[in-house]
Amino acid sequence: MESNGQMAPEVQSILASARERGGGGDRVSVDARSLPAAFEAAEADGRVPVIAEVKPTSPTADGERTDDPVELAEAMVAGGAAALSVLTEPDHFGGSAETLQRVREAVDVPVLRKDFILHEDQLDVVEADVILLIVRFLEEDGTDSLEDLLSAARERGFQVLVEAHTAAEVERAVAAGADIVGVNNRDLAKLEVDLETFPEAATAAPEAVTLIAESGIGSPDDVRRMRSAGADALLVGSAIMDHGGDSDVTENTRRLTDTTQTDTQT
Repeated sequence: MESNGQMAPEVQSILASARERGGGGDRVSVDARSLPAAFEAAEADGRVPVIAEVKPTSPTADGERTDDPVELAEAMVAGGAAALSVLTEPDHFGGSAETLQRVREAVDVPVLRKDFILHEDQLDVVEADVILLIVRFLEEDGTDSLEDLLSAARERGFQVLVEAHTAAEVERAVAAGADIVGVNNRDLAKLEVDLETFPEAATAAPEAVTLIAESGIGSPDDVRRMRSAGADALLVGSAIMDHGGDSDVTENTRRLTDTTQTDTQT
């Protein structure tokens, strides 16, 4: 477990902001759309299950995308995205709870709330189908435990994507009760991406766990690599959003979800 001081300055700043943000007040209750069912439907339709991320900008992006988030979300679904991820972190990613609410009302696929949740009251901000909990961040002093947050999220009706980076963190997630585990190819200590991360860490997950490969996936070759290593689905942001550019988001999504291009039979 790395301490806060060993994380990249950008990540330390994100965590500092997260500690200062409170919750939304009233307890949220969600009737969630099933993420595993959405993945199964994509597979049955001949599509690679992809969670496409509506992310206006990020500390690792070269620019920002100023298109209407709802239009971007609809374009991603048109390109075959099985689910969407929407940033609600305002200070570093340009996200908001309002954006997630608008997107979720406009589409019929599951929507993941991508944020940095450290305390239970931060769950009560907006209805989403899935929320993200990051193992590394919840091992720090002054945060709620992974087990407590996992339980609190499920009590509200959320599905939970628990993010890990190493095999040990995957084991930690599974021990806490996670049934959907993401492996982030990006090292939060250095913000560097290594696509060998997922294959190495994924071996620690039991067969019953739904595995999602995250970060650094930008081409059909990358899709093949992650799928052959056991990824049930992929979470893709920058390669679809094309920060600083104006490429077709629908086509950016389709080139990763289309099995005729990716040939990802496992």
